[in-house]
Amino acid sequence: MADEIPLYPVRSAAAAAASRKRAAYYSAAGPGPGADRHSRYQLEDESAHLDEMPLMMSEEGFENEESDYHTLPRARIMQRKRGLEWFVCDGWKFLCTSCCDWLINICQRKKELKARTVWLGCPEKCEEKHPRNSIKNQKYNVFTFIPGVLYEQFKFFLNLYFLVISCSQFVPALKIGYLYTYWAPLGFVLAVTMTREAIDEFRRFQRDKEVNSQLYSKLTVRGSCFIRTDQLDGETDWKLKVAVSCTQRLPALGDLFSINAYVYAQKPQMDIHSFEGTFTREDSDPPIHESLSIENTLWASTVVASGTVIGVVIYTGKETRSVMNTSNPKNKVGLLDLELNRLTKALFLALVALSVVMVTLQGFVGPWYRNLFRFLLLFSYIIPISLRVNLDMGKAVYGWMMMKDENIPGTVVRTSTIPEELGRLVYLLTDKTGTLTQNEMIFKRLHLGTVSYGADTMDEIQSHVRDSYSQMQSQAGGNNAGSTPPRKAQSSAPKVRKSVSSRIHEAVKAIVLCHNVTPVYESRAGVAGETEFAEADQDFSDENRTYQASSPDEVALVQWTESVGLTLVSRDLTSMQLKTPSGQVLSFCILQLFPFTSESKRMGIIVRDESTAEITFYMKGADVAMSPIVQYNDWLEEECGNMAREGLRTLVVAKKALTEEQYQDFESRYTQAKLSMHDRALKVAAVVESLEREMELLCLTGVEDQLQADVRPTLEMLRNAGIKIWMLTGDKLETATCIAKSSHLVSRTQDIHIFRQVTSRGEAHLELNAFRRKHDCALVISGDSLEVCLKYYEHEFVELACQCPAVVCCRCSPTQKAHIVTLLQQHTGRRTCAIGDGGNDVSMIQAADCGIGIEGKEGKQASLAADFSIRQFRHIGRLLMVHGRNSYKRSAALGQFVMHRGLIISTMQAVFSSVFYFASVPLYQGFLMVGYATIYTMFPVFSLVLDQDVKPEMAMLYPELYKDLTKGRSLSFKTFLIWVLISIYQGGILMYGALVLFESEFVHVVAISFTALILTELLMVALTVRTWHWLMVVAEFLSLGCYVSSLAFLNEYFGIGRVSFGAFLDVAFITTVAFLWKVSAITVVSCLPLYVLKYLRRKLSPPSYCKLAS
Repeated sequence: MADEIPLYPVRSAAAAAASRKRAAYYSAAGPGPGADRHSRYQLEDESAHLDEMPLMMSEEGFENEESDYHTLPRARIMQRKRGLEWFVCDGWKFLCTSCCDWLINICQRKKELKARTVWLGCPEKCEEKHPRNSIKNQKYNVFTFIPGVLYEQFKFFLNLYFLVISCSQFVPALKIGYLYTYWAPLGFVLAVTMTREAIDEFRRFQRDKEVNSQLYSKLTVRGSCFIRTDQLDGETDWKLKVAVSCTQRLPALGDLFSINAYVYAQKPQMDIHSFEGTFTREDSDPPIHESLSIENTLWASTVVASGTVIGVVIYTGKETRSVMNTSNPKNKVGLLDLELNRLTKALFLALVALSVVMVTLQGFVGPWYRNLFRFLLLFSYIIPISLRVNLDMGKAVYGWMMMKDENIPGTVVRTSTIPEELGRLVYLLTDKTGTLTQNEMIFKRLHLGTVSYGADTMDEIQSHVRDSYSQMQSQAGGNNAGSTPPRKAQSSAPKVRKSVSSRIHEAVKAIVLCHNVTPVYESRAGVAGETEFAEADQDFSDENRTYQASSPDEVALVQWTESVGLTLVSRDLTSMQLKTPSGQVLSFCILQLFPFTSESKRMGIIVRDESTAEITFYMKGADVAMSPIVQYNDWLEEECGNMAREGLRTLVVAKKALTEEQYQDFESRYTQAKLSMHDRALKVAAVVESLEREMELLCLTGVEDQLQADVRPTLEMLRNAGIKIWMLTGDKLETATCIAKSSHLVSRTQDIHIFRQVTSRGEAHLELNAFRRKHDCALVISGDSLEVCLKYYEHEFVELACQCPAVVCCRCSPTQKAHIVTLLQQHTGRRTCAIGDGGNDVSMIQAADCGIGIEGKEGKQASLAADFSIRQFRHIGRLLMVHGRNSYKRSAALGQFVMHRGLIISTMQAVFSSVFYFASVPLYQGFLMVGYATIYTMFPVFSLVLDQDVKPEMAMLYPELYKDLTKGRSLSFKTFLIWVLISIYQGGILMYGALVLFESEFVHVVAISFTALILTELLMVALTVRTWHWLMVVAEFLSLGCYVSSLAFLNEYFGIGRVSFGAFLDVAFITTVAFLWKVSAITVVSCLPLYVLKYLRRKLSPPSYCKLAS
């Protein structure tokens, strides 16, 4: 068994952990190819020569066959450095998280997953207990909500710092001002955060309750039904599911509980494309054994779309495929928040240093440690609590603007904490089906080798088909038995025309027979249950008929055959009926059906013509799979390449005639192989391959997948913005490659390197070295090969892939999609965005730094799980270029200005304390400090959320401007240092200017300096603004008016120190000309040099957006 095969660990501990995870993934596959795959891995690990021959990362190393691990990037080496700096910065958080994870693992130990036997109607016989059948996507419960939210808040240094400062005010010796000046802002921040989290949690609870209330309570008489799996694998088309044949022969449904039968199923696993089990009935003679496969299963999160079902529950709750492929939601933190968190740590170090300097200059007299703490409190406004309030309110405004943008209607912001992430993205990982494409196929080309038919010549095919069947009827002499084209055509027709007509007939007939499509007839009234009646009455009216299949390609092919005259009118598990252009119905018996798999890349069907008893084996598939099967020809490879370059999805169609003896021999071997529980897939494939020899090539078809509106210009815009695009899809490699070309994800001039299938370490080693030699080419790789590469050469593979202009990963499971996102985050340190529209994209969306869901045909699951929801893929262009840019630029300016506001008043406090012999006395009392950060300056400062450096039209026209945002230049240590210098300069000028110019009126120093401070802040807002909005002007005058009008009511606050010096506000004094011109002089000196510097900089070294604006 595969779960008994050990996996040898690779060199590093991280790689060993990754290997164990993948071991669990593959071991869950049970017996079959997975076991064979693991045995090969084991042999490869035992070969030590690969350890001595590392993957070459340089051309010279490869040619000289030298080990060049020393040339690997420094990132791997830096990861091992764990010194004091690491511990101070991030180590304590890492250690705390590790301890918490260890405790959680101890409390919630997962039981070992095992194969199970489920008895029909006898639950007491089942040894394996089912977990609770419910889905839970909530982050918290009643007991963990408050502790969890508080932990998420106070893990940020800014909030933790203010919590400590606020608590210190309960100590009388340390009390500086009123309690509300500290606790009110902190309480406001916590109240807003907890309210927002509570609303989000309640919405998750409602969605979980809705999902958990849906139960399956529905078996069709025909033994089959259709299901929709769009929320599981992203494919919107209906899939045919087949019931166990022996249960279909029971007289009544209640007899299911009277028979002695059981289902043996493999243990729960993540793979949604495979299932192995057996159904055994012991009370019959002899006992009946039937094999169970993916065709007999209905996974959770799929919908019964047509028919009714009675099933046996095998997996429940957390053991279902959908839950095993879904990751737990995480709290996302924006990069700007992390950068501001680092800056607040730097401010804290400056705060401590300044306090130590003040105590040192004081001479360490008296209880110096108490004075030190009082200085820490006095200068605590260096780190403003209003920073968090302003940023959170700004984020809410950005979200409101996005939802009100008429150019992207239907946009919903579900996570209001990370709008700035939209302006910092480097990697965009997108789904294909329903995201880039509409999943609507159109038949475009039919090639017969010597002649090709396109959209404008389909009427010729229709004419050939009509003539062919009319000749058949005339040759049959009114007998409806004829169903094959005549051997000899009329002598009046030219010889070439006869040959082409016959070949077209055979090609169209093969296309209409070789598929897994079922016509569904629905009443116009839409009354439930009329589907079965319509089919039973053989109501083949065209207006009521729709086609359903597991692949939209097949639907497009059958719809095309209907358009040229040969119509599929009915199908069940054992038969198929076609209608000719003249209305004659032809019947075929379905003997065997071989569905498409990612390994075989082809599907086949064996049918018997009921009128002639001829048995024919039809097959269609990808050119790489069909080329070795069909007879020799000189045109297939070339024409496949031509169609692929046009972005068409190609299928090769072939047939082979079988005798009755050949078929009976095949059937006995095939049935025996299907009952095997060991290596079943390999044995079945070997039997089918015995038929796939020297097949007659009939035709080559080309189908186009319709792209979403404006996908090509949107992808072009994103590429010009410096965003690297990866397409992660569960679809076939050929399909993904075609869409990558047709959508211009890969430009026509770029080469495509298709990473061949690898199953061992040695194969991955050689293939990666071959790929490394390619330059500027897109990469296409399958999920299985990706898994092998990540197992042995994770770092090397990611580094190579990140150098590609585009990457396409096909046959990806939902978990693999999320894993790729995580790898990019870990190895590049860049911001990632994931966009999708199906339930299979939820894990990827939740793992990315920024998740975008499209509300489309595949439902709302991705949209509800995403941070941002949009209607169409093209809306992402404006969402990033305009709203992402504005959100980041505005938050960067707002955050730095709020810190400037705290720094300038702390500088003034430091100057004031120095003048008063380094006394720890506050310069401004209670309400002045609160008012300074609120009504006096809040409106102008917050109006920066309306600022913009370029117009939206300009940002869309020049996406290259977006590249500058990813460099983080709007908020960096350089810009932060500039603001610190500005704050020190202005704070010093304001305080020293007030002391020098008003020496004779020293008792009024508070009123003088505070008035100049307010005017300076208002002027600094005007200096920072790049594009004026009328609300900004209103905010400036409103704040100034609030300050002037409040002077009459707050005169007691304008004294110095806790006990006033008796200097109350003198209204007559502030109305004098001397007061006005001296305050104006101080304000001008503090602001005018900055205006001059800004003017000179714009003239001498303007930023790129200024050049465009001019």
